This record gives sequence, structure tokens and C-alpha cells, in this order.
Amino acid sequence: MSTLTICIVILFCVGYFCIAIESVTKINKAAIALLMFVGCWTLFMIDPASYLANAIGEMKATVVGTEIEHHLGATATTLFFLMGAMTIVELVDQNGGFNFVRDTLRTKSKRSLLWRIAFMTFILSAILDNLTTSIVMIMILRKLVSDREDRMVYAALVIIAANSGGAFSPIGDVTTIMLWNKGVITAAGVIMEIFIPSLLSMAIPAYILSLSLKGELAAVQDTVVLEESDGLTEGQRKAIFFLGVGGLIFVPIFKTITHLPPFVGILLVLGVLWTVTEIFYTSIHQEGEDTADNRGTQKRVSKMLSRIDMDTILFFLGILMAVACLETIGVLTLLGQTLDTTFEGNHYLVTGIIGVLSSIVDNVPLVAGCMGMYPVQAAGDMAVDGIFWQLLAYCAGVGGSMLIIGSAAGVVVMGLEKITFGWYMKRITWIAFVGYLAGILCYWAEKTFIF
Repeated sequence: MSTLTICIVILFCVGYFCIAIESVTKINKAAIALLMFVGCWTLFMIDPASYLANAIGEMKATVVGTEIEHHLGATATTLFFLMGAMTIVELVDQNGGFNFVRDTLRTKSKRSLLWRIAFMTFILSAILDNLTTSIVMIMILRKLVSDREDRMVYAALVIIAANSGGAFSPIGDVTTIMLWNKGVITAAGVIMEIFIPSLLSMAIPAYILSLSLKGELAAVQDTVVLEESDGLTEGQRKAIFFLGVGGLIFVPIFKTITHLPPFVGILLVLGVLWTVTEIFYTSIHQEGEDTADNRGTQKRVSKMLSRIDMDTILFFLGILMAVACLETIGVLTLLGQTLDTTFEGNHYLVTGIIGVLSSIVDNVPLVAGCMGMYPVQAAGDMAVDGIFWQLLAYCAGVGGSMLIIGSAAGVVVMGLEKITFGWYMKRITWIAFVGYLAGILCYWAEKTFIF
């Protein structure tokens, strides 16, 4: 390994460490990720010919520019998908689309609520995404559970169920979106073969947690304040809900029919929703409801686009492009070969370890690294929908539940409910780990005796 390669790897590791201790440094991880991206590729430019054979003389800048643009194109498909999905979910939520979830979950029994929370979170995270689902479920829990200790248990289950539900869906988690965009898993394959392991990884922890809950819930005072009307009718709100959620479900179908990348389908759904809502609010304005229209302006897609979490988008851009540099210099391939050699090609062990690591560090660069480490093969474990890629989708998603900082869902719940790292590790980590292992064993049984 050359000195330049070592410098790039050290820069990446230092940047990664700074991202991991964001709570200590108070420096936004997106800023660090962007510096990693630029720093790695700047070092790469010192001697690109040692990595790219045709990067010589005056052609150096052109060849490297083409290489970066190639990786940027692959990264952009994930970013545009996320931006479209985030906007659609925000639009549905702003128009009261998730109120039915709260009404469905209402019950007096603590254990009954736990199972309702588990399955509703599991299903919603597969349709939406685990981050958004976690936020929605925590807001609903605050209206249903007054006791803080009980609510922390429910919140921990939300993290586990959201990550499990996102693992079997091609649109449920950033990592599955990445793998699906890359073409190493198919929507039908991952749903059919990962669904039961994911369900088991949620159901077993839910059962263990249910043993600690007894009795009935205390009544919670209804503090819901009705918003002023924005002019939309109940029928129009339902139309927005069904177009949004139905559109997200339609995206995998659209990809199957057209063979276009998933981000094209999500932009189609966003375009349809944008057009429909503009027609709704324009008709209100024409009817003279100016005040309602002014309030409704805040719920238009053009306003919601300005509220997209650009920190998250830029973080993904920086980290994925930094990983792309490691892929280009051959580090990821070398690491993949080392793992394969160490574990003698046992992909259950390799992906299992990757899943455990995803609870310590962000699963996005881990999966991005794996996609660079291992080439897709025509047949075997490394083929499209092979054991390695499907297990990677499961392990990277579900493994993040083992620590509260191991997933986006965990981090947001930690912030909303003020759950400490120590409480989660003491009470929940071993429970999540049991569910994680059960899912892997279930997948092995599927592959051995069924598929």
C-alpha cells in the first residue's frame, strides 16, 4: 500500500471519528463529511496515474473529472430519491394524513398498545422510511402514554420495529435504497426473502419487552388543538394521503414495469402530488377564500422543498463520495478480500459482523463500502438477490438497533425522548441482539430448506 493511499485512508478515518463524536465536538457531521469528500479526492489528485492507468499528462484532470462525475451520478440517484420521499411524507403529514394512525392505536391495555405500536411502526417504516416513521410514532405516543418510564420502553420498541420494517423494504431505509439503486437486490426478492427474518427480529424483542408491562394506561388529557382551516375539504385531504402513500408503494412497481431507476418513480409521484395540490389551492383562491389560501400556502410543495433536511442530504453526499474515493484507490476491494480470507467466504459471518459494526458507526458508509468491496457476480452468494446482498440489507438495517446511536431512528428518538445511551444499552441492547440473531438464523433456515 503506497504512502498516498495510507494518507487518504487516515484522512477518512479521522473524519469518520469526528462524525462519531459529533455530540462532543458540536460540529455538524455534514460539514465533516464534505471535508472528507474534498480532502480524499484532493489527495487523490496528487498522483492519479497510480490508480487510473490513463490519467497521465494533460489528460489527468479530464480522466479524474470523469471518474468523479461517474460516482456523483450514482450518488445523485440516492439523494434525489431521498429528497422526493422526504417531501412526499412531509406533504402527507402536514395535511393530517397520519391522524388515522393515532386513532387506530388507542387502547387502555399496556401490552395491547405495545403490539399495536410494534406492528404499525413495522408496516409504516416499510412504506415510508424508518426516520419519518419514528418521528410520527413518538409524537403519537406522547398523546397516548403519560408515564415516562413506560413511554421509554415503547420508544425503544419504535426504534427496533422501524429498523426491522425498513430492512425488508426497498424504500424503507437509506441502505436498502442504496442497494436497490445499485441493482444488487430486487424489490420482489428482498420483500419475499427478508420479510420473515425482519418480522422475527421485531416480534421477539416486542415479546420480551411486553413482559415488563402490566396493567392499564393512565388517561391522557387530549391536548390536540385543531388548526385553522387551510381551505381543503376532507375529500381533498384523503386524496393527498392516498396519492402520497399509494405513490410510494407504486414506486417499486414503476421500476419493474419501466426498468428506470427508482428515483425517477419517486419524482413522478412528487410531480403528480405537486400538480394536484396546486390545483386544489388554486381553486380555493378562485373561490375568494384568500385567508384560507394564505394559510394553505405554507403547505404547498414549493414551501416544503425549502424545509427539506439539507444537513442529511449533504452528509450523504459527502460520505458516499468519500467512500467512492476509497473504492477508486482499491482499498475497499482489499478489505473485502481480507474479510473473505479471514472467514473463509462465510457470508453469514461477514455480514453479521458488518451488522454489529452498523450499531457503532453509521450504516450508510458501511453499505457504500461493501458495494465497492464486492463485485456483483453472475451466480452464487454475490449474484443479484444473492445471500450476501440480501443479508447485507438485513444486517445493516436491523443491526443498528443494538445501540441507540446505531441508526437514524435511534438518534432522533434519543433526542425527542431524552433517552440516555446507558439506559438503552443496559435495558435494550441485549434484547435487540437476540432479535437480530434470530432473524439471521431464520434467513439461514429459509435458504437451507425453502429457497
